Amino acid sequence: MSAYFVAQITITDPDAYERYLAGFDDIFARYQGTVVAVDDHPVVLEGKWACTRVVLMRFPGEAELRAWYDSPEYQALAEFRRAASQADILLVHGRE
Repeated sequence: MSAYFVAQITITDPDAYERYLAGFDDIFARYQGTVVAVDDHPVVLEGKWACTRVVLMRFPGEAELRAWYDSPEYQALAEFRRAASQADILLVHGRE
């Protein structure tokens, strides 16, 4: 069953956030994930959306998602994201 990483992000320091992005692809490529969408201007159909970015990534399953997210390499890199933004992040199980 696929697993999805869904993040609502408000970037507070774009220059510092670039440090996170600069190292992201090299680490992410090792974990069988696919970036499905990154959007800085999502269209709100209902409700309110206060974040500046939404990110959606798909993994073959929860184990692969957790292997990436919990890896020491990603957690070290994520410190740059945490310092430069506020994020609400979900792991969502797919139906397939």
